[in-house]
Amino acid sequence: MKKLVIILAIVTTILVINKEEKIVIPKEAIRFRVIANSNSAADQGIKKKIVNNLNQEIRKITTLNTSLKNSRNNIKKEIPSFAKVVHNTLAEQNMNLEFTIDYGMNYFPEKEYKGIVYEEGEYESLVITLGDGQGENFWCVLFPPLCLLDTNEVPKDVEYTSFVKELIDKYF
Repeated sequence: MKKLVIILAIVTTILVINKEEKIVIPKEAIRFRVIANSNSAADQGIKKKIVNNLNQEIRKITTLNTSLKNSRNNIKKEIPSFAKVVHNTLAEQNMNLEFTIDYGMNYFPEKEYKGIVYEEGEYESLVITLGDGQGENFWCVLFPPLCLLDTNEVPKDVEYTSFVKELIDKYF
């Protein structure tokens, strides 16, 4: 009986590990992207500061977005707020960097995130481009609200355990 339990636990674990997680972004989604000027540490740092400082506006938009039409209206209405946050963040960092904000159909390159590949293509989106826009970018989905801005660090003292290992240790 113990061996049967262990075999079932191993099979279940393998099935869970091999189960492919699918997060599908609907066709009628509105994406959000902030593109850094370059991949230099300074430019990536300012991109992160801008994303963090936009957190309040992003959360405000995503809580108000109850439909695609409503989302489009809210995003268009909030573009001046986005511009103000970007301008103020650049000024606080003493950076004289131009930026653009574009709402409409914009190109997104192929992106792999947590093992899921998001296809390249033209998507309805709000895109903030800093300077030359040649650096790595931040992106999320404003509608349906899939923007999860988490500024908290992952704890370093996390302990990972294995159900199978615990079973084996318990019975052997």
